[in-house]
This record gives sequence, C-alpha cells and structure tokens, in this order.
Amino acid sequence: MDRRLFLSSTMTSGMIAATSSIPATAAAAAALEAGGLTQATIATPALVVDLDAFEANVNKMAEHCRQAKCGFRPHAKTHKCPAIAQRQMAAGALGICAATVPEAEALAAAGIRGVLLTSPIVDVGKIGRMVALASSGADVMLSIGNQKQPVLLAEAAEAAKVDLAVLVDLDVGDRRTGILPGEPAVELARQIARSKRLQIKGVQAYAGHASHTVGFEARQKVSREAIGKAVETKKLLVKAGFDAQILSGGSTGTYNIDSAIDGMTELQVGSYVFMDVDYRRIGGSDGQTVYADFQPSLTVLTTVVSATHADRVSIDAGTKALDTTTTNRPEAKSWPGLAYAKFGDEFGGLTSEGGGKLPALGERLEFIVPHCDPNVNLYDRLYACRGDKVEAIWPVAARREYSRG
Repeated sequence: MDRRLFLSSTMTSGMIAATSSIPATAAAAAALEAGGLTQATIATPALVVDLDAFEANVNKMAEHCRQAKCGFRPHAKTHKCPAIAQRQMAAGALGICAATVPEAEALAAAGIRGVLLTSPIVDVGKIGRMVALASSGADVMLSIGNQKQPVLLAEAAEAAKVDLAVLVDLDVGDRRTGILPGEPAVELARQIARSKRLQIKGVQAYAGHASHTVGFEARQKVSREAIGKAVETKKLLVKAGFDAQILSGGSTGTYNIDSAIDGMTELQVGSYVFMDVDYRRIGGSDGQTVYADFQPSLTVLTTVVSATHADRVSIDAGTKALDTTTTNRPEAKSWPGLAYAKFGDEFGGLTSEGGGKLPALGERLEFIVPHCDPNVNLYDRLYACRGDKVEAIWPVAARREYSRG
C-alpha cells in the first residue's frame, strides 16, 4: 500500500477510535460514590490518598510557583487521574503533561486544557489519535525529538487540516529521548518549520538524572548544568527566528532549583502530589537526610492475613499491589521498625528489624510506596480519605488503555 494512503487510512482509524473513546473516558473519569465507606471497610489491598496531605502538597507547589513567577504543568503520569488533574488546574496549573496517548485522551475528555504529550510518538496510529484530539477541539501540544516525527505529524495534520503546537524535545543528559541541544536542535526546528501545520512554541528538557540526585548541592549542580543547555538552545531558536517562548521541564526533586533559572517558564512536576520512598531519600535543601518538602499522601492499605509464625506475619499486598521496580522497600506509615519483603504475587512478609512487636492477625496497615507512578498503575481507583472517612473514589482513568474501555 502507498505510504501516504496507509497513513491516511491509519490516521482515520485512529481518529474514529479516539473520538469513540471519549464518552467512555468521561464516564470512567467521573468520581464513584463513596457510599459511606471508611478505611475500616475498604477491601484491601487498596490505594488510599490522605486528602489533607494531598491538598497541602497541591497548594504548596502552586504557591511556590506563584512566588517564583514560574508556571507549572504537572505530569499526569504520576496519578493518571482526571479528578486530580482538575484540582491541579484549579490551583493555577497552565495545563497538564501526559506520558501516553491514552493519558492525553483521558485528560482531554475530562475537559483539561493545555495537555502536553511529553513522550515521542512515531506510530501512525498514535499520531492519528493525537490529531483526532486536536481536530475535536482539544487543546493539545506535542514534543518532537527526532527527524521521523515531523514527517509523520506534518502529513497527518495536513490530511486533517489542523494545526499542531509542538515543542522541540531536548536530551540534556538522560540519553533517553530528544535531540541533542544546540545546533542539532536548531536543525530539527528548521525541519519542523517546513510544515505550516506544525507550530514551534519552545523546547522541552526533562533531566531525570538530576531529579533523584542525592544531596541538594549535588542535585543543584547537575540540574543547573542540564537546564542550562536548554536555556542556551532556546536562545538559539529565538535567534534563528522561531517563536520559542516555552521552556518546559524540571521535576519534583528540582522544583526549587529549576524555578530560579532564568529562562525556565514551566515545571513538569509530578510526584509532589503523592511522594514516595524513592524521593524521600534524596535529601532536602535544609540539609536534612529526608526530603520532606512535600508530605506522603499516597499509601497502600493492607491487612495482616497470616500470623502463624512468631517472627513474621503476612499481608495481602504482594507484587500485584506494591511497586517493586526500585530497590527501595515499602515503608509502614505508622509502625516503625517493620521490614517488608516480597512473598509472591498476592502476599508481602513483615518482620521486625529491632525484634519489636508485630501487627496482629486482621490488623490494617498503610505503606508509603517505593515509586508512586508505577504503583498507581496497578490500581483502577484511588480512595480519597479525610481521616478515616472516604470522601470520594477517583477512577484511574488514564491507566494505559483503560480509558478506551
């Protein structure tokens, strides 16, 4: 089949699929009835959000950005939840970032404006779905970090007669995605500009290698070096005649570093709403070992289901319920000294590191998760709690292709 015909056909299929998925997404994103639930009556394992801590985190980041005169476009890859994105928008966010096409679709279906797809897409089906969103009136922006994307995006946009806002995605040290800073990025921008349908708005620069650098001074050094490359590239684009106003990047770990860099216009912060064990180990600007700028608001609620042995108990949260993608272990929220070990798909084992008392059979415990992003992806809902009361149940509507069901 002719490539152009194939592209047109695939794009049309993508547009139909994306359009048909929106009503289902909107329905899935609507909050479920809490029905008088309390933490004592939630079926475990369950993903729980402490609303007091969550709201404090949302407000603290928003206030920091206001004071720093830097915008923020939080990343939905952390929560994958339109209900949370709406609260971030209400706090003053410029828009919301998405890592996947299903995330972008779910956010757009929930009425979120300013959705930025931060990941590169070279699959014509995914490109068709993003073009379909733009054609339907959704306010979306894409990142371009390689030479193949502009060709596919330009053809798809021209076929749909729709303009697409784009950022030049830079590799500032992660060696994961993006074009190299400096002249390679300028040359890519020139290629993008050959299509009148693709409108360059600026650059994207995520420095993941900086976000988890342990120790504030070391983290500051790494991040300033990385974002400095993006600042210079943005200047080169402006000098070359491009309307490059946006520099989007940063992270929860570097929010108070990157927001002070001249030229940074918006932060792609994500984990700050929840926090996790992985982030807490990086240390704060005050010299403290624990990074405590934001409160842990996300936990997995579990139940002790076996206490046969005196030296250990089993809980109903194994690898299907608690993230195991990092070397960090889940931490019991209100029971110091407990050590968690994987006991299989459905179970986790608890021992006491100091020989202290273990929880009893039937007792419930909350665990701060090792890495919040993949942990949320294990669940289809979040129980939003105020104290012991469940105030709302938020569907994780942007969880992979869940939004298309």
